[in-house]
Amino acid sequence: MKRYLYLSLMPEAMIVSMLPPKDFGNYLAIGTKKRTRGEAIFFELDMEVMADDLPMEYIERRCVPNDQGKPKSSVYLSIYRTLENTPLTALKNLYLVTDDGRVLELEQGQYEEKSNSKLHLYQQLCPVTPRIASSLGPEEFMNYVTNTEQPVSVPKLVFVELMLDELADDPSGGATENLPYRNIDHLRDCLIGLQGKPDKPSKTVIRFFQGDLQYRTCKNGVFIGEKGKMCYYPIPDLETLQEKHYAWWRSSLTVGF
Repeated sequence: MKRYLYLSLMPEAMIVSMLPPKDFGNYLAIGTKKRTRGEAIFFELDMEVMADDLPMEYIERRCVPNDQGKPKSSVYLSIYRTLENTPLTALKNLYLVTDDGRVLELEQGQYEEKSNSKLHLYQQLCPVTPRIASSLGPEEFMNYVTNTEQPVSVPKLVFVELMLDELADDPSGGATENLPYRNIDHLRDCLIGLQGKPDKPSKTVIRFFQGDLQYRTCKNGVFIGEKGKMCYYPIPDLETLQEKHYAWWRSSLTVGF
């Protein structure tokens, strides 16, 4: 029976499983007895690329079907500094899972900035989770946060850019009716504080992510990388989500919102 290797982001862990990606995502979100609920985000990893760093004897001994032939759902291989020790070349597709187990598969794509927004809002997902307002675009932000020559940095980072709508260019007077964020006044203050201050390109909006990402607020996709290298997983546009991934999209609105 085939084994799969996954990098989970919530929480950070490397897991080997006999479940294919969509079944694994369903398992992470609601468990085997449907008694839990929770979003999940994970990458499938290339086992050949990771082979030299995997405990293959342990995997072959532990990741086996049970006596009734049921495939093994999960065997944890790492829960500490997992992203840091995963090469970007090992990343395959990314999966976004709603809290009732609906799974959206994303492939890597080429990032192209489609707006000239002056301000941005990022939700960091792994290995740190603050929500950050910034005057830097995604690539600049990635390089800034992963610059290990700075006193505060991380070697690798996964984050999403969140919608700001009119606040991206007018934080003082921009409309906020379509933004489902708590404490909009605090968000405005953070964005206003970035204007005209190139020496301070980011401000913390929320120190700790609660673990429920409102997928409809994602502006473009998911970014992962290190200084000088970035991979991008675009989320389909609204029309495509409604036409081809309706069950996932509906679930992300009515369950996780």
